[in-house]
Amino acid sequence: MTSEVRLTVVGDEIEAAVICGLLTTEGIACDQRRTDTGAGAWEATGSGGPREILVAPSDLERARKLLASETARHDDGEEES
Repeated sequence: MTSEVRLTVVGDEIEAAVICGLLTTEGIACDQRRTDTGAGAWEATGSGGPREILVAPSDLERARKLLASETARHDDGEEES
């Protein structure tokens, strides 16, 4: 992606991969990177840490809605079949 904006920050690389997978299945290009939030906090262990989810500016609003919808579904206890 040439120009990316932050959609959200998640706890680790696995969570980032799940969200990027969801976005990708909906046709939204996604990238992730280690965030600079709490810079240096994870360097001692070398174990990932918080990740930023990045999307194109033109996809940001749709990605936000999709993520909010999925979060609400899981908060309501719905499970995929």
